[in-house]
Amino acid sequence: MTRPPAPETASDGVPHGQAVLDGLVQLLDLEQLEVNLFRGVSPPQSPTRVFGGQVAGQALVAAGRTVPEDRLVHSLHAYFIRPGDPRVPIVYESERVRDGRSFTTRRVLAIQHGEAIFSLSASFQQPQDGLEHSEPAPTDVPAPDELPTISERIARGDDAGWHARAPRPIDMRFVDEPVWSSTRTGGSDEPSRVWMRADGSLPDDQLLHVCLLTYASDMTLLGSVVARHDLAGESLQMASLDHAMWFHRPFRADEWLLYTCYSPTASGSRGLATGKFTTQDGRLVATTVQEGLVRLPRKR
Repeated sequence: MTRPPAPETASDGVPHGQAVLDGLVQLLDLEQLEVNLFRGVSPPQSPTRVFGGQVAGQALVAAGRTVPEDRLVHSLHAYFIRPGDPRVPIVYESERVRDGRSFTTRRVLAIQHGEAIFSLSASFQQPQDGLEHSEPAPTDVPAPDELPTISERIARGDDAGWHARAPRPIDMRFVDEPVWSSTRTGGSDEPSRVWMRADGSLPDDQLLHVCLLTYASDMTLLGSVVARHDLAGESLQMASLDHAMWFHRPFRADEWLLYTCYSPTASGSRGLATGKFTTQDGRLVATTVQEGLVRLPRKR
């Protein structure tokens, strides 16, 4: 039996690289219990609740496993209902809503302790030709190789929060100072931008690439709400409430994608965040929208 390679370790001691990415791929490879029933687990290094991108990615896998391979997911809409418990498995129940000539629709319910924690609707389409247009790509953006890694930011003294402790299957290079950076001052009305890619190589499975991007899309999106304000030193309560994605064109999640996030509004302890994924050659491949809970600490 061949022993899997040991994870690479960054200068700050956090594992990253191909072995860590392989662990995430394995996390998304759900166990099939019945025809429409699947089971997933959380990594041992999970925080106190299941990461939203994980349950969204796993739910999309559960939907995709019931769809013909020639139909690609083009949109998903999801609600985070309850915090997930990382100590126990999650059961995913996929409902075959419709199998049409061009489109296939699925609904997935994620269940723990007999209760729904997450729901997802996803639509898949048989590839077709049609109109083509796209907005211009962002300009004057530094290349990812010109930007510091998370490890390099931590080495210079940034408090990266959970990024500093958890293994890093996704390589992220922030164009703008992230909300957790010690060098960031004040709020900004400009979008927050970060280059992302899977930290290793992935097989040629388009569903896997879409599920990896779904996982990664939840990592920085809600931060764009906080980025509009000067909240240095504030301890906020933050949680994803819902999440939507549209996949416009094929892409590879192991190649650099620029994630441009912006929050157009916040009110009632909720913030709305939008995101766009663009390839290095300027193709818009996916759009995200999320509303999240952003609750200020109570005044005494």
